[in-house]
Amino acid sequence: MSKSLSLLFAVVAVALMVATAFSINTNGWLALSFGILTCMVIVAGFVIKAKQIKKLPNS
Repeated sequence: MSKSLSLLFAVVAVALMVATAFSINTNGWLALSFGILTCMVIVAGFVIKAKQIKKLPNS
């Protein structure tokens, strides 16, 4: 995975974690939504990384 793509996933995941933390105080359902969305972004990062590693030729 390229460094810029890794950075993008990291920044988006951290932003969603911060949004989850702020929304815990105000609305539980919103916090749950942000938490699920955060997990989905993290998993998507791992999936993309695995697919890119799989595409690389064995050398």
